[in-house]
Order: sequence, then C-alpha cells, then structure tokens
Amino acid sequence: MAAAATVGGTEEHDECIMPTSCRKHHGPEIRFPFRLIGKQPVHCPGFDLSCIPHSKYPMLQLPNSVNVSVKKIDYKSQTIYISDPHGCFPRQLQNLNLSASPFQFRHYFSYYHDQQVSFINCSQALDQKYFFSGSRIACLSDRRHHVYAALYGSMAELSCTKMYNTSLPAENFDYGAGLIRLDVLQLNWSKPICGNCEAQGAVLGLTLLVVVVIAIYHVYRSNKMKKEDQVKIAKFLEDYKALKPARYSYADIKKITNQFQDKVGQGGYGIVYKGKLSNDIHVAVKILNNVKGNGDEFINEVQTMGRIHHINVVRLVGYCADGFRRALLYEFLPNNSLEKFISSDKEKRSLGWKKLQDIALGIAKGIEYLHLGCDQRILHFDIKPHNVLLDDKFNPKISDFGLAKLCSKEQSAVSMTTARGTVGYIAPEVFSRNFGNVSYKSDVYSFGMLLLDMVGGRQNTLTQNMSECYFPEWIYKRLDQEEDLGIQIEEDGDAKIIKKLTIVGLWCIQWYPVDRPSMKVAVQMLEGDGDTLTVPSSPFASTKPMPTMETMGGRTFNSELEVISESE
Repeated sequence: MAAAATVGGTEEHDECIMPTSCRKHHGPEIRFPFRLIGKQPVHCPGFDLSCIPHSKYPMLQLPNSVNVSVKKIDYKSQTIYISDPHGCFPRQLQNLNLSASPFQFRHYFSYYHDQQVSFINCSQALDQKYFFSGSRIACLSDRRHHVYAALYGSMAELSCTKMYNTSLPAENFDYGAGLIRLDVLQLNWSKPICGNCEAQGAVLGLTLLVVVVIAIYHVYRSNKMKKEDQVKIAKFLEDYKALKPARYSYADIKKITNQFQDKVGQGGYGIVYKGKLSNDIHVAVKILNNVKGNGDEFINEVQTMGRIHHINVVRLVGYCADGFRRALLYEFLPNNSLEKFISSDKEKRSLGWKKLQDIALGIAKGIEYLHLGCDQRILHFDIKPHNVLLDDKFNPKISDFGLAKLCSKEQSAVSMTTARGTVGYIAPEVFSRNFGNVSYKSDVYSFGMLLLDMVGGRQNTLTQNMSECYFPEWIYKRLDQEEDLGIQIEEDGDAKIIKKLTIVGLWCIQWYPVDRPSMKVAVQMLEGDGDTLTVPSSPFASTKPMPTMETMGGRTFNSELEVISESE
C-alpha cells in the first residue's frame, strides 16, 4: 500500500511535494504523505491513491483488497474520511482488517473502545429495538431477506442467521437515537507525523509549498544560494524521502503469520515463517532467537536496511520489537537462496549458465550499490550464496545485514577488533592486518569466492582427486596452463561464460586488497564479453611484496586505503 523510494534531483522533488487531486478543483487535496498514482511519479514516497473514473474522490486500497473512496483528508489531525465507492460499506466490512495497515480507527476519547457488531439476516422485518440503524440495511436486503446491524450479545432472543461480526469505532454510534453511521468511517495514520510539521509551519498550505518549489528551482538554476541555505533545503527535502520500515506488535506478527503456521526456514538466528499483509502482499517473517548478541544484530539490520532501496537488495518491510520478542519482516522471495541452486548439478542445469551469469551480475550491482549508492558506504561482511535470495524470476537479492558496518564514502577502510563473516568467504585481511586494511575490498573477496562457488559448486566433484584439492587453486592452474576446465556445458557460449566468471572470481580473491578490483570494475568486467580479460597472477602466493599501484586488464586501481573508525 505504501510506496517508498528515495527521491533524487530537484525536478523530482518538485513533482512529489506539489499538491494535486483527481479532478481539478474537486475532491481532497493530495500531498505528502499521500501519492496519486499516474499524477505523481513512482519515486515519490507516500500512501498510494488512485483515481476512479467519473469520480472526484481518490481510491485507497486497504488490506484484504478492501477498496474505499477517500472523501476528505485532514492533514493536521492526520485523519481520512472514507466511504464505499459503490455506496454499500457493510458489504466490505467483513473483510476490513486494519491490523496490518498504517491506518486505524480514529478515537476522539481514549476511554472509547471499538464496539462489536453483528450483521444478521432475517426472513421478516423485526422490532427495531434490537438494532442500530433502525431499519434494515437496504443495500444488503431484498423482499425475502432483511439485514440488520445488531449489537453483539443482543441476538439471544432472535431467530435470525448471523452473517458476520465486525468491530466499529464507538464514535459511529448514536446510543440515544439508536443509530449507527455506516456511510463514512474515520481513520488515523500515526507515521509520518504531519501535524507537528504543520504546527511548526514546515508544510502549512499550498503557498509555502510553492515557495519551496520556486526556491529549489532557483538554487539549481542560478547556483547562487549560500551553502547554509542549501543545507536547509536538503534538510527539508529529507522529510519527504522514503517511508521507514513499519513497526509491528507481536500480536500483529501472529496475525500476519496466521499463528506461525507456514515455516519456510530455520537457522542459528531463529525461524522464518511465510506471512501475509494482504491478499497481494506476502512477507518472510524472521523470528529472532532470544540469545546474546541478537539485540545488536537486530538494531544493526533495521538501521542499515531502512536506508536501502535497490532491486538487488532485499527490502525490509517492517520489524517487531515488543518486549523481548524481536522479528524482521522482508519481502517474500519464493525461490529460496542461491545456495540451493549451485550446490546441486541438477538445479544448476535447470537455471543454465546464461541465467547464472545474470545472477552474478545482479549480485555485483547490489554490492556496488551498497558501496557507492547510499549516503554512507555499507560493508556487508557476509556475502555468500546463503545470503543471496531469488525472486519469482530468479533475480538475486542480497539479504542478512546483521554483520554490516557503515563508514564514510570519503574513506576506504574500517577498523575492526574481531573477525566477522563466514569461514570460506572471509578475506585474509579480516584475519590478519599483514595483508592490508579491512575495507570494501573485503566484500569483493567474498564475492569472488561466491563466483567460484557458482562455477564449481560446493561439492568439488569435478575430478576424482577434487576432494583432495582446493578448488580455486585447482581451477587457477587449469586456466594458467590453458587446459580444459572440465565443467559440463549444455549450450554454445557456456564455456565462455564459465571462463569469464572464473577469471573475475580469481581477480576478486587476490590475497592483498590493493590487487582486487572495486565492485564497479567487477560489474564492468561481468558486463563485457570476456575476450579482453586476462588471467591474474596467482591469488595463492601470499609472500609477494605489497605494491602501491596495480594494473589489471588495462585498468589502474588506487591502492591507498586510509583507516577510519566504523560508524555506529
């Protein structure tokens, strides 16, 4: 329901903060935190609204495909007034479930509670003393069926059939007149908090928004505004960036997972269940074990992933921090992890080498984004096949940021007191500083090992003596001596892909960080045809002197990595 994205240039910001509506001069004014599909770009953050043909009111989709018209938006009190587009709200009330929605019933007084109401079907008209609404609900009734809304618990004397129960806010009841208002409901949203902004004059009215848009336009056209004014503008626009992951209670988690019925995975961190926010939105819910260290990793993952928006990185939908219970909600990816497909020759053949090459390139682009695409550089420190998930089209998405660290993009390395990662994918410098500083090049090493896993698999059964030989070293010797790699191919061009993945992998696992390419260059190497790639020097000769500048495939890499402290 909520579309979240980071907005880039000035023109994009203008489009996002400019108010609009479905029909000119009619219907509610639509602005942050709402976004009108078709009139405001996809990158604009907010709750999605869409226009209904021949209607001045926009439509909002609530969970369980409940579509409602938004008749009014009160930005100060953060309230929307909704109705049924077809004039029969009771028809949709049985599906209305706000537990997984950013909207909740509005209560004017804290001592009011939701009221349980039963909708009943009677074969004849009954005394209205039992009911709110006084008469039958016309849109659900006909000559032989009389539908009423009855207070829960008042049905003992009645010989009618209950259709369904629902909860409605007490504010919708007029107890003196015996009436219930079923045409309009009022919902509140809690985040983002717009009322405070308006009270402070930050987003009050169309006039101020127009002034801001004009100011931004002149900043980028004239480039004469002072630096401090540019900082103020940037801070203002920061308020309109992507919505943060939603917070859920443990009760919400139980509803989303249907009482933890569908288990899809388990590890040392806890158990993963499949859940559902609505009929169309499925999530993976990771319930974290209550063990030492979980708290730090939990906070780290929420903080890190809350700022990431990339097609090759798993999206964090929400989280739960309810007492000692902690959970993370991610977009659900049906095809499991890359490990499943590269550890089995049968599964690998089902994908094919062209698709494996696409997967490798997608992973590389995801890591490149982490290193260069965010405000701060994100170092993952646990790149491996288990932490690459595949969506329904086998597009790769990097997951599990529990060990990630942030550092300034102006710097290149981080100081660490202990090694982190998974044995077999950890770069040498993480174990010993004799090989160089820990930096983004440590992720490059892990990526190189992942590529070689994709080529050779984890079983290492390419030759009879494979179990006695370290696969990366074995395949390096084959390449260096221009021998057949001995890997089964199915189609023309497979051998070329295998060779390219192997060479890029060997460049990435060079012992010294300065000899490895950056992820930007690794992406370029994977995007090329592979004809110009050269086999690197042996990654396994750890005694050679450490150079200050290296040239690889015609490209030069700066080897100076300045040490800084990691950001907390």
